[in-house]
Amino acid sequence: MADVNTMEKKLAEYKCDTNEAISLKLVRFPEDVDDDSTTFHPEYSHQVFGDDEVAFGYKGLQIQLFYAAGNLSTLFKVKYTSKVTETFDCVEADDVEGKIREIIPAGFTCNTDDFISLLEKEANFKPFGTLLHTYTVHSEEAGELTYQIHKAEVTCPGFREYHERLQTFLMWFIETASFIDADDDRWDFFLVFEKYNKDGETLYATVGYMTVYNYYVYPDKTRPRVLKNQINTISSFESYCGFCLFTAEDPSENYVKLRDYVLVKLCQGLPSFAVDKLHLGFSADMIKEAQDKLKINKKHARRVYEILRLRATDMSDEDKAREYRLEVKKRLFGPYRKNQRELAKMRKCLRPEELVSHMSQMDTQTQHEELEKSYQDVVEDYRRIIERLASQA
Repeated sequence: MADVNTMEKKLAEYKCDTNEAISLKLVRFPEDVDDDSTTFHPEYSHQVFGDDEVAFGYKGLQIQLFYAAGNLSTLFKVKYTSKVTETFDCVEADDVEGKIREIIPAGFTCNTDDFISLLEKEANFKPFGTLLHTYTVHSEEAGELTYQIHKAEVTCPGFREYHERLQTFLMWFIETASFIDADDDRWDFFLVFEKYNKDGETLYATVGYMTVYNYYVYPDKTRPRVLKNQINTISSFESYCGFCLFTAEDPSENYVKLRDYVLVKLCQGLPSFAVDKLHLGFSADMIKEAQDKLKINKKHARRVYEILRLRATDMSDEDKAREYRLEVKKRLFGPYRKNQRELAKMRKCLRPEELVSHMSQMDTQTQHEELEKSYQDVVEDYRRIIERLASQA
């Protein structure tokens, strides 16, 4: 038994966290290759390496996926200090290289010198598609940064291959990502590029992208919906959302927070959301103006109202704080009210033992505790948005 435990401990040394082992880069200059400050790591790797996000069989595992910042030419290398097969017989290491090859398109290089030589071709790279918008963002570190938003179609020369490289980022940053069928002509592609200078030339770096699917809406319209987005510079997405609004399928928590921030920025200047109107409650005027002027639906307009009202409320005043708390909880209570209606129906049709089982799931005290927690979580998120608005005022 002791020998088994010892063996398990030794084998455990060959387990590597794949989120840490994978190193990603968007390389602009040759010196970036060896600059650790330009490296970033995945948020997720379970779609490639399983739910545990672990690769077995290696010590000091490094999986390098470096991309030229513009056209995304790719360097792929796997390094490790030792492999389990060097010490133990009849123990197989995971095929790390094979797993990565399944998601990255052909055409990559495994040679660093070849990759650096490809960087010289970046001067020839130009953004795909039609230029929609140009804007600047001030950075204390880098000064004025200029971004461009382009709309591309899969028929653009070279775009299909570029997109195959670009979409590999989804696997590392979207929890349930999947690759799309780019042959479907209902897809639109929106790309964000940063302009930068290299040896006196203007080059373009890929910052992020968004895929939008145009769903059919009866009888003769389409509705665009964001299905995938990967933005490496948040400020780019803020400006983009201000430029054109879409619905999103299964938005992540971070996406919702960003959307709230952008929508508040857009709505705070509307007359119906003026400070003197907020204490009167969420109104039909707010719904109509948000919909007519900004195409914002009722649900999102309500969240904007709650954020702006929190900003305008003196929460140290008990009466005002209580009014605000009840206003938000009234919205949050909707699902619990539905549970109560269902319980009333159950009382009429369930046997006593079945009813007890369902009632335990709908305990009133538990619901009150969950409602309070939901309220505190919402207010915490709202405060972050308000602080961010204040910092950029």
